[in-house]
Amino acid sequence: MIVVSELRKCFGTAVAVDRIGFTAEDGSITTLLGGNGSGKTTTLRMIVGALEPDRGSVAIDGIDVRRERVQALGCLGVLHDDFGLYPRLQVHEQVRFGGALHGLNGAGLDDAVERALGALGIGHLRARLAAGLSHGERMKAALARAIVHSPRNLLLDEPTRGLDVFSVRVLRELLKRLRDAGTCILMSNHALAEVLELSDRVVVIDRGTVLAVDSPAGLVATAEAKDLESAFVGLVQDAAQRRIAS
Repeated sequence: MIVVSELRKCFGTAVAVDRIGFTAEDGSITTLLGGNGSGKTTTLRMIVGALEPDRGSVAIDGIDVRRERVQALGCLGVLHDDFGLYPRLQVHEQVRFGGALHGLNGAGLDDAVERALGALGIGHLRARLAAGLSHGERMKAALARAIVHSPRNLLLDEPTRGLDVFSVRVLRELLKRLRDAGTCILMSNHALAEVLELSDRVVVIDRGTVLAVDSPAGLVATAEAKDLESAFVGLVQDAAQRRIAS
């Protein structure tokens, strides 16, 4: 479980995130939905400890990220927006490195690497260098590295961006299997089709604030909208009108 409480982050005079709070439950996929510049990535970077919040807290499985960062992040797998692969390492080396960072070694590490490669269907890529992989192949390699230590929590920053339909399908099915096995999955996305297909809960963010938290169907019903896109646009437009009125 990931609990985010009253997060705030400013860059100079610009407020990127303002008192964002939500809970991502175990066995559930929670999606941060917002446009470009809404604060999704900044929020995720504070969750993984890459950015220090000006205020607020993050707990992963009850462990405070600011106070016990190493222990908290040990419960987390992360798929960054740029994948973060080393160009001159082979795919299996990327995954082994991720497992070793989380304390795996020996036969346990060997088995974990093979399971991760198999889960993504990329065993045939094991000896390929990251520099020669396609976008979709790099995503799969990075995701294998993120899950190699069987984390109870998984965080993904816009994971379907730039992927072809086959890669999206592989990712979608893996995330569903992990969710059904009890993993807490938190991702950011603005592809509404994927949000609708995957999300159990949606956190709508605009200009660094939370506008709504509900299931996709709940957002549509509350907004009395015809679909998720209309509900999302309506929430953002209503927030803009309130800012103008104030």
